[in-house]
Amino acid sequence: MNTSQTAQGPDVTVLGAGIVGICSALSLAEKGFRVRLVDRDAPGQATSAGNAGIISPWSVVPQSMPGLWKHVPGWLMDPLGPVTIKPTYLPRVALWGLRFLYEGRASRVSEIANAMDLLNRDCVSLFRQHLQGTGHENLVTDSYYVHAFRDPKGGNLDALDYVIRREKGADIERIGADELRREEPALSPDFKSAILIKGQARATSPGRIGAVLAEKFQAMGGEIIRQEVKAILPQEGGGWQYTTDVGSEFTPKLVLAMGVWSAELLKPLGIRIPMQAERGYHVSFCAPGVSLNHSVMDMDMKFVASSMEEGLRVAGTAEFAGLDAPVNEKRLKGLTKLAGRMLPDLNAAEFTTWSGQRPSLPDSLPCIGEIDGFPDLIGAFGHSHYGLMMAPKTGRIVADLIDNTISNTDLSPYRVRRF
Repeated sequence: MNTSQTAQGPDVTVLGAGIVGICSALSLAEKGFRVRLVDRDAPGQATSAGNAGIISPWSVVPQSMPGLWKHVPGWLMDPLGPVTIKPTYLPRVALWGLRFLYEGRASRVSEIANAMDLLNRDCVSLFRQHLQGTGHENLVTDSYYVHAFRDPKGGNLDALDYVIRREKGADIERIGADELRREEPALSPDFKSAILIKGQARATSPGRIGAVLAEKFQAMGGEIIRQEVKAILPQEGGGWQYTTDVGSEFTPKLVLAMGVWSAELLKPLGIRIPMQAERGYHVSFCAPGVSLNHSVMDMDMKFVASSMEEGLRVAGTAEFAGLDAPVNEKRLKGLTKLAGRMLPDLNAAEFTTWSGQRPSLPDSLPCIGEIDGFPDLIGAFGHSHYGLMMAPKTGRIVADLIDNTISNTDLSPYRVRRF
């Protein structure tokens, strides 16, 4: 066991090689730190690889909004609905759900939106900076976010969610059926109206972005270790010990970026985080026969479709069943059925599926910053549905904190022990 820092050892160890951990490690390496990145999985290939690929500065609308509670019973009753809770898990998620709904009160939404804006406003330009010079700049491409409605009157620009986006600078346009056909001819004619959210981008392969940035990190001298993290422990005199399935190592500073597993590592330290493992799913059609020009959300069923390098991906649903629950095949079949309704000419014969755990907190905000009472332990987890787009800014904040250069930025909304 290495219990002291050596000249060859890392200055900082980042636990978790999802996109948040990768961006944190990369930003630290850019500042000249010796950085080690540790994860049981290949970089960027677990939860970070499975999202809908949206990279939007305008993802500033909290998951919980005023009036949301009215829709929850209907969603839960619909077998194809966007939310499902395993009945036996309901007692364990009930208090979290109440806190989630409470965070959606009108007086709180503006504060959360401002905090989301800080993390998202530069996401497109920051990703392009990270990808510059890699030869894979095309992994991020300009895109609209199309909110598609079956109701010809759907999409009220005066609704609170669109008002919030416009207040942050989003260029938003409402269009009818004819304009929607021109933008997305592959969509079902059942869709009669849409909201276009402009000035954003999409990932053509979220998993490859993670892999490419990890390679860049290594080319800068960063170290990547494939081990399963078991525990973390503060050391007398400063620094941290982390234990993996291989052994224990010392690091002067430790960044915890392990998504939903971060909360489990903090429990032995007496830190309780109201984190829920929110399972998401996607289905990727390998030879779809149709394509989309933008990221498209079915606003009735709350899932997103996007054309990617691998084919056409549909992603969505929120399943609360616990961290170790098996994959729910019904959710995958449901997504396949919904995709056929959205895209009537879709060739669904050949497809792959994915499932992963989103680290969800009740207020839609992640935990970022040095943890109160535990010097040199920096949190960077809990990004829920927004991990891909919040990752570059989170990484910059983490690097600035460790470099003691952060200024004029209020990080209190992300405080790890705020609950």
